[in-house]
This record gives sequence, C-alpha cells and structure tokens, in this order.
Amino acid sequence: MRININKDKCSGCGVCVGACPFNSIEIRAGKAEINESCNICRACLNACPEGAILEIEDGATAPAADLSAYKGVWIFAEQREGRLASVGLELIGEGRKLADIRKAELCAVLFGATEAEAKELIAWGADKVYHATDPILDKFNDEPYAQAMANLINEYRPEIVLAGASALGRSFIPRVAGKVRAGLTADCTSLEIDEESGNLLQIRPAFGGNIMATILCPNNRPQMATVRPKVMKKGVHDPGRKGEIIKVPASGLTCRTKVVEIVQEASECMVNLQDAEILVSGGRGMNGPKGFEMLKELAMLLGGAVGSSRAAVDEGWIPYRHQVGQTGKTVCPRIYIACGISGAVQHLVGMQSSDIIIAVNRNPEAPIFKYATYGIVGDLYEIVPMMIKKIKEVKG
Repeated sequence: MRININKDKCSGCGVCVGACPFNSIEIRAGKAEINESCNICRACLNACPEGAILEIEDGATAPAADLSAYKGVWIFAEQREGRLASVGLELIGEGRKLADIRKAELCAVLFGATEAEAKELIAWGADKVYHATDPILDKFNDEPYAQAMANLINEYRPEIVLAGASALGRSFIPRVAGKVRAGLTADCTSLEIDEESGNLLQIRPAFGGNIMATILCPNNRPQMATVRPKVMKKGVHDPGRKGEIIKVPASGLTCRTKVVEIVQEASECMVNLQDAEILVSGGRGMNGPKGFEMLKELAMLLGGAVGSSRAAVDEGWIPYRHQVGQTGKTVCPRIYIACGISGAVQHLVGMQSSDIIIAVNRNPEAPIFKYATYGIVGDLYEIVPMMIKKIKEVKG
C-alpha cells in the first residue's frame, strides 16, 4: 500500500502537515507533497478536509493527472568548479530538437556558477535559464540539489526533464524523481518524440545490451531520463542569441552533510577517452596484449588515445580504463578506428555516434561494417603497420 495525493483536489491548506507525526508531508508550490520518509501511518487520510489524500495498492493507478498543465523541455546543466560540463551542452543540443518538435520552450537549470555561464547556455540553444546561486549549491551535494530541482519542477511543471548519466546526475536525479512522483529512465542512448501521442520515447540498452528497449511514461509528468555523455551532439553556438535568465531563490534548502574538500585524482596513466578527438581501439582480434603496442604507436602518430572492447579487457590485455561500450566509456570522437572488433551491440552503444568510423577486420560479415564509414577487410597485423608507415611518410 502507499499514500497518494490528488494534486487537482489539494488546496494546500496544510492540515495534513500538522497531522503527520513523521514530518513526511510538505507544502510546495501551493500543493501537499509526500516525501520518502512516509511510514504509511494513515494519520493524514482523515485529516484532509478536501479528501485529496488516498491509500492505494501497489501497482494500482493513481488518479489521472492533468497532463496538459505540463509544458516545456528542461535540461539540468552540470557545473564543476564554476565551469559548465560538456554533458549539459550535449543535452541542450538534443533538447532543442525535442522542444522544436513539441513547439515548446527549452529551459536549462543551473545551480551555482556565474551569470556568464548561464548566458553560455542561452548561446548554445536554451530559451530560458533558471539560475540559483546560493552558497549551499556551489559544491555538489545531492540533498539540497534534489530539493531545489524538485521545487522548480513542482512550481513550473515541465513536460520533459533530462540530465546527464554522469556520477553527479546518477546521484541526485533519482531523488528528484522520487520527490515529484515521476518515473525515470536511466542511461538513455537515444530520445525521440512519438508522432501520435507526443510522448517521449526513451531508448536504452536492456538485458545486458542484447536488445534496445523503448520506454514510455504515458500517464504521468514530467517524463524524466538521464542520458549518457557523448552520445548526443552539441548544438550550434551563437554568441548573439537572446534568452531569459531567471534568478531562482534557494531559501529553505536543508543539508545534513557538508562537502569539506574536493580532491581531484592526478595520474599520468589516467586515460580520458571521452575528450579524445581520435580513438584507436582493439578487440578480441588483437589476439594478445602485444598488438596494443602497435595501436599505441598509431594513436600517438594521430594525436589520439587507445581504447578497447570489453573482450580485450576481460582477457587482461589492456586495463579497464580503456574500455569503450555499455560497461565502459561512451565516446564521440571525430575518428574511431576499430581494429579486430566484431561490433557487438554492447560495444556499438559506446561509439556509434562517432563522426567517422573506420573498421579493420578479417571477417567481411562482421557487424561493425554495417556502422563503419570505411571498412577494410584483412589482417590487422598487415594493415595497421601499413597505416603507421604511410603516416610517418606524410609527416616526414
């Protein structure tokens, strides 16, 4: 069993707040909200003078909400040390497409950072930016972030809310979904709008990456999803673009923990595959760790980095930090060279949005060739040395 509040009936009188012995009910944007601390004691059921609070069985359908009241596409723009994270700009690029289809506004939510960063979001395609600059939001802490985001959603009622499937997004967006009683699809690799219903089609790998599942949320709003970094393309940057920056008060936020210090790991061996413009990756066809030395030489000549499929990592030929795919990094380089990689869906999920894909495989039926811009059928131990030789000749 669970307790549900019919927002259309709720008058925001606050009687239920005083009746709850666990402080599980709050008034937000003029409506009662039940938070995650509810113990289903049922004290609020008889207290509500409007009859807006009901007890329903798990799996039962709550009273239908007025979906027409929800409008607009929202993206959460991450910031680290006052600078915008690239995943937010990728979300603006995708959000712009969705908003144009829905003929709605595209809004960004920014906690912390400066007004200059808020203006950057407009330059990248946002129509409005909800900007909160309270000191409690300067350093990421999922409790106040979740409270602030949920407050905004309850007040302005967006139709779609998107966030990056980064460590930050994965930490606090599920809390937000719980607070606003919405579903959440994690780790999406594609987003579309259904032509007939207007629902958001949230597409992600399922069952170990063996199928691509399309998930809908037809009866509730907002429709919420997290999107993997580097699977969406950034929009067009227009410094002269005009938009509205809305200053959001952050009063009343609470936090039971404090961020004392942020320590950044620094290591020469760290590989940032997601920032590489050129990636040279090897798979099971490398037949051992020795072949990756050859790939490293090619990557160095091209000014790129070395990646791998999960098969090569599982064999111990290369460390996990180089892995590209569903269980590794999602990348979007200008050029992706796949050597000895068959093209399983788990790997394709992590690299298929690359601008140019060059596949080298001895099997002409390998699935990777269906996605490759250029395909070379042959022994990689003959082809890669030829590539290295030619590049050296060109470079003199």
